[in-house]
Amino acid sequence: MQPMTSPKPISGRPPDAARWVDPVLFGRGMAVIRIFFGVILLANGLAKLEPSLGRIDLGPYHANLVTRDGARSILNFEVNEREVRGGASPGTQVPGLRPFVNNVVLANWGVFQWVVVGIEIVGGGLLILGLATRGAALVALGQQLFLALVYLSSNRWAFEQPHEYVPLIVLALVPAGRVWGLDGPLVRDRPALRRWPF
Repeated sequence: MQPMTSPKPISGRPPDAARWVDPVLFGRGMAVIRIFFGVILLANGLAKLEPSLGRIDLGPYHANLVTRDGARSILNFEVNEREVRGGASPGTQVPGLRPFVNNVVLANWGVFQWVVVGIEIVGGGLLILGLATRGAALVALGQQLFLALVYLSSNRWAFEQPHEYVPLIVLALVPAGRVWGLDGPLVRDRPALRRWPF
């Protein structure tokens, strides 16, 4: 690999971007982000299938993943109970969200809990494998945008939700499954698949 040098614009035109960005390193970087998000989704999905996986204790490290009961409790608390400011009514201030969550999602949690499990396990697995990567990222993005709406008026750290959905927006647009993923061999062997969601 040749060392990269700073290109100089010729005749006022921008320099060739390929000289600024090594496409192999860029592809590997996108693959790492893809796999990382896949692990996050898959781990949370597995914790919803088996709640004992929701608690992680490794020496001094203690953490948790969101179980099905935990997801329901968090949703109920954020939408109905969280008190953001003294004197303000508790729960979300997002118009229409409370009735939707209470009358549709929580009222039918027996179905929606499995929708969440499916999104996390299937979406996470596809992202890890790099298969139909952009489609998997788009489905996961839908879940994360819903959660961003839930947390919108909860007085959280400003970047708590964007760091979960912005990378998924990028993964839904960029073919990150072609490096270290199954999308690569698929589009190489079947050029007709060289389009979204691969």
